[in-house]
Amino acid sequence: MKLYNTLTRQKEDFVIRNNEVKMYVCGPTVYNYFHIGNARCFVVFDMLRRYLEYIGNKVTFVQNFTDVDDKLIRAAKENGTTVPAIAEKFINEYFTDARGLGVHDATIHPRATENIDKIIEIVESLIEKGHAYVSGNDVYFDSQSDSEYGKLSHYNMEDLEAGARIDVNEIKKHPFDFALWKGKKEEGEISWTSPWGEGRPGWHIECSAMVNRYLGTDIDIHGGGVDLIFPHHENEIAQSECATGCTLARFWLHNGHINVDNKKMSKSAGNFFLVRDASAKYGYKAVRFFLLSSHYRSPINYNDEILSQSLAAVERLNNCISNIDFAAKNAAGELSDAESKSIEYMNAKKVSFMDAMDDDLNTADAIGYLFEMTRDINTTIAGGASKEYINAVMDIYVPLCDLLGFGKEEETGDVAYIEEMIAKRAEAKKAKNYAEADAIREELKQQGIILEDTPQGVKWKRA
Repeated sequence: MKLYNTLTRQKEDFVIRNNEVKMYVCGPTVYNYFHIGNARCFVVFDMLRRYLEYIGNKVTFVQNFTDVDDKLIRAAKENGTTVPAIAEKFINEYFTDARGLGVHDATIHPRATENIDKIIEIVESLIEKGHAYVSGNDVYFDSQSDSEYGKLSHYNMEDLEAGARIDVNEIKKHPFDFALWKGKKEEGEISWTSPWGEGRPGWHIECSAMVNRYLGTDIDIHGGGVDLIFPHHENEIAQSECATGCTLARFWLHNGHINVDNKKMSKSAGNFFLVRDASAKYGYKAVRFFLLSSHYRSPINYNDEILSQSLAAVERLNNCISNIDFAAKNAAGELSDAESKSIEYMNAKKVSFMDAMDDDLNTADAIGYLFEMTRDINTTIAGGASKEYINAVMDIYVPLCDLLGFGKEEETGDVAYIEEMIAKRAEAKKAKNYAEADAIREELKQQGIILEDTPQGVKWKRA
């Protein structure tokens, strides 16, 4: 497997050690619902984790919640509530949307506020080693103390420095110095006791603390959106490696951003779309399909037409799975020549699928191979199928659908009732009571159940 490493700017062989992978991905700041741009990161790294597990590895996946920062403090003030209450509400809302998107829960979902002791421990270590300094009740990382500062972003630091400005309210030695600890600014502000007075952690230090506590040093993969490369991940590397003397992560992976009208989607620009709203219109699976239909490092454009196409694509996959389930109920006979050729075709496409995934998680090509299999399967089972063929489909095709997050969902509602109504309709047709048969069909249609008469029997699906 090859992955593009932001640190080296090239694809590298991702060597898996002892079939175990330690992965950390920056999670949401929980002051609001998350938007499509945020979702791309969550879905992409969920996909990477799923694939690593699919090929036989144990993945320890840590994704944090930033549950204290300026945005949460501002949201609490505006809503007349507390920072913990805002955080708790939107952590719960995160899980609603993330699980809807098929994003598996992380192995560990730590919160910044649960790791204040570790944060203080790292800050003290940085001060002791000469990499940080106290300024009033604040503590800053000394960027000039780290000779490798800037190695992730590959920016020309001299050019950045020329354009940088120092906030007059901050007392720091250099424009690139950043806050490790922020002193309490006003009465009533959420804070914790520290050697430097009441205050709270800076944004960057929380991730260093949680990586260190839950995964140790020299982790395999650190990921996030491309907008986090600088300054967040750059600062995270600097403070972590200066504190521990160890490499923070072997591979740094970053997904591209989402555009709206060729402009980057962001809350600050006001051109963002919440996953909650998009999924209400198109469904969570369509949103997931959209996010995986392009290579994760490429920017993608968001609009209604693309989401409509994604919905149609998901429906094609769902219909194929329904066709497979229906064919399985009536499977009989020996394996035919056509089925043998189809199994060979599926196996060949699976190899291509795996090659695409091994090539820097190329989900765009992998999805293409899945649809080639879909067309072949639909053609092959149109007139019925043997049990041997259905078993092959279940072994080859269905797990790939599940891997991508487009597999069969558990049926909700009274399936027994639907089957009973279909049986009653069959009896009515047998008795030539076509009026009653039509009435049953219409009754089910009103409940969102569509019937289709086929030579193999009656199929049903939800509208």
